[in-house]
Amino acid sequence: MPQLNPTPWFVILAFSWLIFAAVIPPKILANIFPNEPSAQSTEKSKTEPWNWPWH
Repeated sequence: MPQLNPTPWFVILAFSWLIFAAVIPPKILANIFPNEPSAQSTEKSKTEPWNWPWH
C-alpha cells in the first residue's frame, strides 16, 4: 500500500511548516495598525456627589 510510505508526506509536512513558520509571520507582523495606543492621564477626575430626593 503506497499511502503508508511516509517519505513524500514528511517532506510536504516539513515544507508546509517551514512556510508557516518563516514566511507568513513576518507578513502578518508587517501590518500597520491605524490607531496607536495613547497614554492616559494619571489625574483623577473630580466627581460630584448626587443629591437624590428620597421623599
